[in-house]
Amino acid sequence: MNPLRVVRCVALALLAVASFASAAPRAPGQGRVLVSRLEGPVSPVMAQALESALDRASASGYEALVLEVDTPGGLETSMRDMVKAVLASPVPVVMWVTPSGARAASAGVFIVMAADVAAMAPATNIGAATPINLQGGMDSTLARKVTNDAAAFARTIAAQRGRNGTWAERAVREAVSASETEAVDLRIVDFIASSLPELLAKADGRAWRRGSEIRSLHLRGLPADRIEPGVRQRLLSLIADPNVAYILMMLGFYGLLFELQNPGAVLPGVVGGICLILAFLAFSVLPVNYAGLALIALAIVFFVAEIKVPTHGVLTAGGVLALVLGSLILFETGGAGPRLSWAVIAGATLATTGFFGFLVAAGIAAQNRRVTTGRQGLIGTQAVAIDGLVPEGRVRVGDELWSAVSEAPVEPGANVEITGMNGLRLSVRPLAKEAHS
Repeated sequence: MNPLRVVRCVALALLAVASFASAAPRAPGQGRVLVSRLEGPVSPVMAQALESALDRASASGYEALVLEVDTPGGLETSMRDMVKAVLASPVPVVMWVTPSGARAASAGVFIVMAADVAAMAPATNIGAATPINLQGGMDSTLARKVTNDAAAFARTIAAQRGRNGTWAERAVREAVSASETEAVDLRIVDFIASSLPELLAKADGRAWRRGSEIRSLHLRGLPADRIEPGVRQRLLSLIADPNVAYILMMLGFYGLLFELQNPGAVLPGVVGGICLILAFLAFSVLPVNYAGLALIALAIVFFVAEIKVPTHGVLTAGGVLALVLGSLILFETGGAGPRLSWAVIAGATLATTGFFGFLVAAGIAAQNRRVTTGRQGLIGTQAVAIDGLVPEGRVRVGDELWSAVSEAPVEPGANVEITGMNGLRLSVRPLAKEAHS
């Protein structure tokens, strides 16, 4: 074979391969960074937002995920889920406490320290990671166990990322905090950055590790794509607060019960149904204690039963007790996140008691009200004698003529009082001033 022809064939083959490689589709995130914001209490909603951002960054091939953090802390369970997701992320994660005035407190400390690169904007702070039980005080043994567990978790995160484990433990045990400059000096975070371009420039060239593999970041000057929260996330951010979810649930109960008591009103039933659906949507991402939910449902049953079968307040008292106890244990919250307020519990208890008290009182009043229709409605009313009643004759009741028999003689045109009814004949008696002497 001609050697020149062989060379030409090899060259054409290499050119074809190169052309195919250059035409291969490029990942949408290649050569770019993805930016998302973690703002507000650490909660299941925030954990879902973080996991969604990590999935998108990984699937689209972004060079890094930048997370802008501003949180007072929150649920320990959500914090641990977020830390695990960051530590296992195949995409490098850059945590940035921003803007000025922001903080990474309590559970936020653990999340920031778990990042491959951690930075803070000017005039920000980090720290105060002592566990808190906002539903009531802990006994000393339990408090010691929880604190030791959190301290060990903080130390292991710090060791994993080469940060100051001693300070991390003090943040848990002594609730110490640090400004951005102190945080850099103490090796809590890596540097200070006042803008996204500065953040990417200072993170450029830093090493990040996954298992035994170590790589370098190349982020300087890269363009950024920002994740905007979707409708579901915005809605959950509004309602996934124990106080909001609780109020929605109670409004839902009120609306449906009012509709059952007044069929055809429609609006209370529609509003109540929507409120209940929103409440249960919030419950899907909140740490709900279903024993508390069962007690609240039992309270509603007691209140309804009091309406149907009055027990002189026994069922009402039981309903109030079940409502208060169920409300107290409804959410298993802890840390610096939102909790069910005593004011909301007291307000809901008073409103519910008043609501059902009004229904009971209205029912009792209706039972005691004088009958105004049918046969019973005629008794006690007045009629006018058309004929002389001696003792029988006719009387006019409204626009109707009735046969009547009187206890005493009555002159035509005199007023009489209906005292009874026998078939279609009324029993009447003359009024005192109409009676014959």
